[in-house]
Amino acid sequence: MKKIIFLLMAAFFMNACTDKFEEANTNPYEISGESLKQDFNHVGAYYSSMLGNIFGHQIEENLVAESFADYMATPTPFAGGVNNTTYYIRWNTYWDRIYKDLMAPANQVIKIADEGGYTVFSSWAKLIQIMGVSRLTTYYGPVIYSNYGSSESTIKYDSESELYTKFFAQLDEIQATFAANKTYAGMKKFDASYGGDVTKWAKFVNSLRLRLAIRISKVAPALAKAQGEKAIADPAGLILTNADNMTISLYGGKLYLSVICFEWGDTRMSAGMESILVGLKDSRIEKFFQPATDASVYADHADVPYKGIRNGASLVAKDDHSNFSMINESFKTITKRNYLAASEVYFDLAEAGLRGWTGAGDAKSNYENGVKLSFADWGAGGVDSYLADDTSKPIDYNDPKATGSVNDFVSRSTVTVKWNEADSNELKLEKIITQKWIAGFYNPNEPWADFRRTGYPKLPNVYKNDSNSDWGVIPAGEWIKRMPFVTAERTGNVAGIADATTKLGGPDNIATRLWFDTGKANF
Repeated sequence: MKKIIFLLMAAFFMNACTDKFEEANTNPYEISGESLKQDFNHVGAYYSSMLGNIFGHQIEENLVAESFADYMATPTPFAGGVNNTTYYIRWNTYWDRIYKDLMAPANQVIKIADEGGYTVFSSWAKLIQIMGVSRLTTYYGPVIYSNYGSSESTIKYDSESELYTKFFAQLDEIQATFAANKTYAGMKKFDASYGGDVTKWAKFVNSLRLRLAIRISKVAPALAKAQGEKAIADPAGLILTNADNMTISLYGGKLYLSVICFEWGDTRMSAGMESILVGLKDSRIEKFFQPATDASVYADHADVPYKGIRNGASLVAKDDHSNFSMINESFKTITKRNYLAASEVYFDLAEAGLRGWTGAGDAKSNYENGVKLSFADWGAGGVDSYLADDTSKPIDYNDPKATGSVNDFVSRSTVTVKWNEADSNELKLEKIITQKWIAGFYNPNEPWADFRRTGYPKLPNVYKNDSNSDWGVIPAGEWIKRMPFVTAERTGNVAGIADATTKLGGPDNIATRLWFDTGKANF
């Protein structure tokens, strides 16, 4: 009897101990899967990396779009002075950044979010994919999007027309989700752009839709008009104040341009910027750049102490042009950069007005508001007198470090700032795009697309054109049109590249125009 009682008691205490065995043996300092879900970390932790990789660095942005848009130029004769800046392709890596560091984690987030019912996080990740791929397509044209993640041996690219159709359809779905979740707070911890405010992301969706509509306004005018008008009419509104600018945090890192300029000494103000900013008496120049350290290099405009380097310049030694204008010292402490600012929205509305889009408003008011918001965003003064100036024009360029006329140019642009209702739509568009180009400084992707699409601003040609049959020949008096498909795709996705090339509509080289770049009249 005593033996039976002992066994029953032992069983009781054993059960009592094992009932909470898992709880007793859980490390109180370890983050559990459930706690991750409670804080949304299992989906939210990816967003800083995805957003942080939308922009490129030296060989993805500074020596590609930033050079081709004529914002910055290098004093360094990389690869013997024959490189991207002279239209011989040495670096072509933006593809890898977007697919490895943005599309891949975004797909993972979307899978987790969809399985867990986190619809806002899923829509947010899809929006970030559009943000990245809508930039990537301006480099290459057709890209992999609908079929991204496929395990097939051949992965087909989307044509550009297919891409924009898909972008717009996805923006519809994303906006519907945001509209139904205006007070959702789950994003806050992970959102360095808008602090989790869904209504501000909704404004950004409309503004991004307007950007993409303007981009295709020449090649697909009916679609562009419909999408632009949808963006303008949506009740969520547009980004119309600098407080609503869509910015991307550097997440504690340094601005890429600061590193390249101050630490490596490989970039300086471009001659195109010098020509336009000095010529138009634009006070933003002192917010963008520092005076050159040698007064002799700006003797041709001694009262404005800034000097740039011509893109594609004939360069001998790095030190020859290193004392030209660097970027402003303040760039060392920048913590974020604009992806889409209110000034751009107003310039897009100004162009939309010229194109007769319903709801776009008055082109003159939108143009002037765009200039004013850019000046305010940069903390520059004198905007009223600037907008009233109808005489100042871009200046010719002289390279004091080169012999004779080497690297020099006569300005192709004679544009002034003041709006004149009597001007043709063509001249009005030149004013709009020139100012949009200035306002977009250090965010070169859209300005490079605008330049190819409209021909504005009237930038100088590269001085030394080293293009050849390796990557395609850019004729004298013309500019690079795109980047070639990357080598890994050319060798690893041969049939996919062959199909993509047919969708490109021309050979896979740097002289083939992209879909939105029609080469035809603007109006």
